[in-house]
Amino acid sequence: MPSDDTKKRARSAKEKTAPYGSDLDLDKYEYSPSKSGDLESIDDLSEKDRALVREVGFDPAQERVSGSFIQFDNETLLADVLLQQKGLEVLPTNLALQKYDWLHDYLWNAVPVDTDKYTARSELEEYNGYFIRAAAGARIEMPVQSCLILKKNRFVQNVHNIVIAEEGSELHVITGCATPSNVEHSLHLGVTEFYVKKKARLTFTMVHRWSEKTDVRPRTATLVEDNGTFISSYAILSSPKSIQAFPKVRLIGTGAKADLYSVVYGSRKSKYDIGGSLSLEATKSSGKVISRSIATDECEIIARGDLVGLSSETKGRLECDGLLVSNSAVIRAVPMLAARAEGTELSHEATIGKVGAEQLSYLMSRGLDEEEATSLIIRGFVKLKVPDLPPTLQKSIDDTIRMSLEGGM
Repeated sequence: MPSDDTKKRARSAKEKTAPYGSDLDLDKYEYSPSKSGDLESIDDLSEKDRALVREVGFDPAQERVSGSFIQFDNETLLADVLLQQKGLEVLPTNLALQKYDWLHDYLWNAVPVDTDKYTARSELEEYNGYFIRAAAGARIEMPVQSCLILKKNRFVQNVHNIVIAEEGSELHVITGCATPSNVEHSLHLGVTEFYVKKKARLTFTMVHRWSEKTDVRPRTATLVEDNGTFISSYAILSSPKSIQAFPKVRLIGTGAKADLYSVVYGSRKSKYDIGGSLSLEATKSSGKVISRSIATDECEIIARGDLVGLSSETKGRLECDGLLVSNSAVIRAVPMLAARAEGTELSHEATIGKVGAEQLSYLMSRGLDEEEATSLIIRGFVKLKVPDLPPTLQKSIDDTIRMSLEGGM
């Protein structure tokens, strides 16, 4: 059970406004207890639900995956590990906390419970989510797929996920989050804590596809130990009402590494406040924050990046590219660099511009009209190529982004 101190800290932050993103009145939403569903097999999903989860890269056939997790609203429907996969565990968070007393030491360790009103409310209301763990030395070659679907109107989906890659392990997780197009005035609260142990490697890919009347407030943090590697790839290719996400990674071990990649396709009147933070706290730690943003219609995108050098022999790189496809859209790049130790090397580059006339002219000379040429340029811009990923995982990312983009354009 959470400690009295945790509850006290959560209550103290219940009205604490987040430093970024539009503020929300959390009392306007409905909360309900988390529970287990009665889905015995993915085969029992309705055709409509199967089509929805496919849009964010979840494969109901469970081909080329090591395990699966599905949650609709606050109801866990499935947590499954394929029989032949050793060293992998996938459970609902609540069940995992009941099973392992030691897991409470991880809960709210990477993400402080009193970060803001959203983390506070997440603790004070009932939540579920997924617990995924790779055992020490286990090499989980095929990804674990998870899917979080919000289907109710004026409802809060309250999720707390914990992912642990034990010492010397390798784990890949692909998560899709979505709402049906008719969902209105709902909120996704998603707390995710990643723990990458010594010499472990964890890659995490998330695709968001929200409806235009959904607000999204994920809170994510990662701790990376000696010679551990964390690679995060994030794509949002739909138009929520608003989203604010600023995942933070602390490189606390010698030689730790983290790379954060993100792609945002902004449309309609949506507000996106997206970023990533690296704290280089140990000698020889390194990392990158790389973002690409496409702004159409009347959307507003704020792309933040924060690098903090706290130890010698550290290196960080920040890159932000923005593409404007509308005179009514806005992109703001906010790079932040802080060197607090001799021997740290931090750099950044930011570019924002419109679709190039030369590119359009060339493609139109090849027989495309202006709309087709612009669409082709956008598709090339949003490609999310992550170095050193297994080819099968890169293909999964490519297919997921392609399906989501085709549904949103």
